[in-house]
Amino acid sequence: MTRPFISSFVLAAGLLGAAVASAQQVVPAQSEISFTSRQMGVPVDGKFSRWTAQIRFDPKQPAAGQVAFSIDTASAGFGSPETDAEVPKPAWFHVAKFPQATFQSTAIKATGPGRYEVAGKLAIKGSTRDVVVPVALVQSGATSTATGSFTIKRLDFKIGDGEWADTSMVANDVVVKFKLALTGMAPL
Repeated sequence: MTRPFISSFVLAAGLLGAAVASAQQVVPAQSEISFTSRQMGVPVDGKFSRWTAQIRFDPKQPAAGQVAFSIDTASAGFGSPETDAEVPKPAWFHVAKFPQATFQSTAIKATGPGRYEVAGKLAIKGSTRDVVVPVALVQSGATSTATGSFTIKRLDFKIGDGEWADTSMVANDVVVKFKLALTGMAPL
């Protein structure tokens, strides 16, 4: 009885060790999550300064990969003190009630050399939506860089509620862009 248990434990520990060993580390100084909205037709750029990512991805086995993000909504900034003061308020991110936005992958598939689609659940301000995120991956030495962008509808997430729901003032489409520098990834 003891041997099968010990064998199972050793196998499970080995699998867990392999999963942990294949996790990638984000290089924060070379990474960014930003967004662009339009106010009265003029593009307005912002970014999140605090976020974490857990990424486990092997380019040769994309379906086995996992991607998760947690974004501190209070860290959204446009570089304008007046605008930055509005972002945490209930009409926008309602940071006091919803301090985090999250993404959790549900499927990853290759779409071409160095190209992938990451499907998952994006949760912001109490609303969750399915999204598909196209990702381009390039490698240079020990660093892999994942880039991409996707568009969300801000009103699907109640961002810019109330008087700000008028899309003639602030467009409904928000383009989310990212650049993630990663170490520890297997070769493409």
